[in-house]
Amino acid sequence: MTSADNLYFIVTRKLEHPRRINAGCICYIKKYKYTQEVRRYKSPTKLPVVFLSSLSALDYDLEVSSLEELSAEEAELLQALPDDAERLKWFREKRDALRTALELTEDTSVTVDEGGEKLRGIIRYIGRLTEPTYSHPVTGTFFGIELQGTDMGRGNTDGSYQGHSHFSCAKDCGIFAPFSRVRPVVPSSLSPSIPEPSPRLETEELSVGDRVTYFVNNRCRHGMVVDMQEKDGKCIVRISTDTDENGKRGGEIELPINLVVKGEVPAGPESMDIDTTPEDPNNDDLCMGLSVNSMVEVTLGSGNSYGIIRWMGTLPDREEIMVGLELDEDKGVSDGTFKNERVFHCPPRRALFVKLASCRPDSRFQNTSANHSERMPKQEDTESEIEYNMGKLETVPPISTEQVKPILIGRMKGIQGHCNSCYMDAALFSLFSCSSVLDSMLFKSTQPQDAPIQNTLLHDIVNPLRSKGFVEGRHIMKLRQQLQKHGYSDSFTTDEKDPEEFLTVIMHHILALDPLLKLSAAGKVQESYCYQIFLDQDHSLVLPTVQQLLEHSFHSAGLKLAEVPSCLILQMPRFGKKFKMFDKIIPSLELDITDLLSEGPQQCLLCGNLAQEECTDCFKDPLFSQTGFKIFCKKCSSQVHAHPQRRSHQPAPLDIPKGYLGRGIPHTLTRDKLELFAVLCIETSHYVSFIKYGPNSQDWIFFDSMADRQGERDGYNIPEVHTCPEVGMYLEMSPAELANQVPRDMKGVAKRLFCDAYMYLYQSTSMCLYR
Repeated sequence: MTSADNLYFIVTRKLEHPRRINAGCICYIKKYKYTQEVRRYKSPTKLPVVFLSSLSALDYDLEVSSLEELSAEEAELLQALPDDAERLKWFREKRDALRTALELTEDTSVTVDEGGEKLRGIIRYIGRLTEPTYSHPVTGTFFGIELQGTDMGRGNTDGSYQGHSHFSCAKDCGIFAPFSRVRPVVPSSLSPSIPEPSPRLETEELSVGDRVTYFVNNRCRHGMVVDMQEKDGKCIVRISTDTDENGKRGGEIELPINLVVKGEVPAGPESMDIDTTPEDPNNDDLCMGLSVNSMVEVTLGSGNSYGIIRWMGTLPDREEIMVGLELDEDKGVSDGTFKNERVFHCPPRRALFVKLASCRPDSRFQNTSANHSERMPKQEDTESEIEYNMGKLETVPPISTEQVKPILIGRMKGIQGHCNSCYMDAALFSLFSCSSVLDSMLFKSTQPQDAPIQNTLLHDIVNPLRSKGFVEGRHIMKLRQQLQKHGYSDSFTTDEKDPEEFLTVIMHHILALDPLLKLSAAGKVQESYCYQIFLDQDHSLVLPTVQQLLEHSFHSAGLKLAEVPSCLILQMPRFGKKFKMFDKIIPSLELDITDLLSEGPQQCLLCGNLAQEECTDCFKDPLFSQTGFKIFCKKCSSQVHAHPQRRSHQPAPLDIPKGYLGRGIPHTLTRDKLELFAVLCIETSHYVSFIKYGPNSQDWIFFDSMADRQGERDGYNIPEVHTCPEVGMYLEMSPAELANQVPRDMKGVAKRLFCDAYMYLYQSTSMCLYR
């Protein structure tokens, strides 16, 4: 989700709830949600907003009177300031400086405040230093400045930040700074230069969608404008012809604008459709099932094209039912406008307006002919719909270890991908194929308007996946259409999303599932569905395990788990989806979270008796272990901190349940552990998943919803699931052996698990029984 999808506000006064939020914090509300609030209350006095400083994407109702709206650009600039009070001061008292910063451009000469001194430099970069996420769409706009003259060498970077290069300069000749520390040397340089008017031909009298008359061989013909562009200094009009010079329908022609006239020479009624599909008198049955968001195909002069119906209705001077299509490819004529009137929204050159009668269901998602080497499994909707309407449809349990190979393994298995759906395919396959940890969301009571989404999830996706091992792409598209129709995003059916965005929408906004994760920070509890691992810049990890990453992240953020989660979804540390922080990450098949809990009896690291103190200063002390939380009983803590190197440490008391003080603790204390059941990986914007389906080290399967393709443009994707026992071999290696493995030489698909991990999914085999 981009920053443009939200409305941003700054809090202007201290709040009673939540108390941790100060004046100067920035928050946001998604535009679709704001529209819903305005429709519901006309002039709402409160808005459900999400704070950028929060660890979760949960919203809080805030008084509108305590908020002032920001543009997305202002929010980005202000978020770069580290202090809430400073942020509010710049917003209230120095708006001119904020406006000036918005006009700064690269290659502008500036001074930058560094340690109380004014250094001279030139702006080389303006933008973010860290990638936004679904819950943190704004991370701050910073200015990358290359120092000049005598100030060279007084910076702290060569243009890179956390291993990612934003601009290039000599060592210690660069600085990244927020707008509050940057001033232009010459104020007039802020005035943007006015570009010279381009010698564009004046073609405003014609626009895409206009009916026109054109002349070929001194004969008058009619058509519709589908595109206009300049070629060799001339304005060329591309026209979809009603009939060409040979009397054939549906062709296209390009002509200079001087041979084209807006409007039509009076003649008989002309057809407006721009495809060559003949109107089959028996086509009514096909059209009857089409509606907005249906996937269809049409035949144009260049062949078959595929798209989604975004609008249906009548157009001026046309009696036929027309539809507005959003095409899969750039073969359209506009971005959803018709004769300069906005009909729907889509990317440029993706919109096409045709007769409904010219459309037919997308054949790529129908049963294929017998000459295909792989057949789409037969649709069996009727039976399931009858069972559902009669209340007979029962849940299907997850695929067991013994059933994985006969049900899941093979081509045309898993979930079929279509149109950037891999993020959703991989997430759903990971959650529901072999695990029941989140099955409660399939049966939880929901609002009437959200019940169809839950029904689609259970009856069209989860049950077929578990019973037949295959889900057709049309069912995933149906779910995406339902989410889009509910207003959660206007691009759910077309664009790639992040898995965490999809999961948060489903679990929080649709099914109102209780947050999976409760985090304790400074005595206060925050709730979330996923946890993004963040690390300090001074960490010493090179080839980390997931256990080490989680412990380091909790240590640096001062977090604890308020309770054992039934399901823990961890996002690996990355600079966006493209840049990885580590070349390899070692999967932890079990996560020991005993020392991460804020409450509960714990054992002393040294003697095994009841622990009473924790020392965060000892966290990285290699004497005890390479990493991890260090907890001690009183006696051992005194001995450990008697050492001269640890006398400055400040151990903190642990929260010990009543009844445990004053007595020892068995050396066989049960430890709280979570087991790994799935991993989502990403490579070049394509998501796949690994499933740990059994107890043996080699019980791994790999799923790709777009592993292959049958046919060219009019074909369909072939999903595939196959075993990958080689993963177990690498997991049995020592860290030194694994570090020496060259990724491209790793066997099978193991490289993708170790090198491309995006999200780890863990479950508690005990707690999931109670959630």
